[in-house]
Amino acid sequence: MPIANSREKNKMIEIKRTSSSETDFQHLVSELDGELSKRNGETNEFFAQYNKIDQIKHVIIATIDDKPVGCGAMKAYDSDTMEIKRMFVPIEMRGKGIAVHILKNLEKWAKEMNYSKCILETGNKMLEAIRLYEKSNYKVVPNYGQYNGIEDSICFEKHL
Repeated sequence: MPIANSREKNKMIEIKRTSSSETDFQHLVSELDGELSKRNGETNEFFAQYNKIDQIKHVIIATIDDKPVGCGAMKAYDSDTMEIKRMFVPIEMRGKGIAVHILKNLEKWAKEMNYSKCILETGNKMLEAIRLYEKSNYKVVPNYGQYNGIEDSICFEKHL
């Protein structure tokens, strides 16, 4: 898929399916964790406990010219539902359609594995993420699981 930025119009986003053992994923997640720590402040520790990556088996890394430019992951929530996790595109690469591409590929992968729904949680300060999920036809739902009753959380779902 060509990226949206006209300056880099001829460059293609490549998608790689992998797992959390992938070094590029680990580096991107480290960058994500740094950004979340700044944005979330004191509440970050609560969220961090639910974002460990060692058990994630379904990871997508987006690259342009073999350079990692974004990631996303998912893990089974129940027999019918995948939970989208660890979506991230570095600030300098945002606005090029990379996150949309990653999310669509995660949804496609979930459908291939016979899941019929994706859910996710994001923080109420993550305005770019909220816009991405709304634009991608995710609907706000009551907070689920560990996010139930957490005011800083917004949960979404999409039927595939």
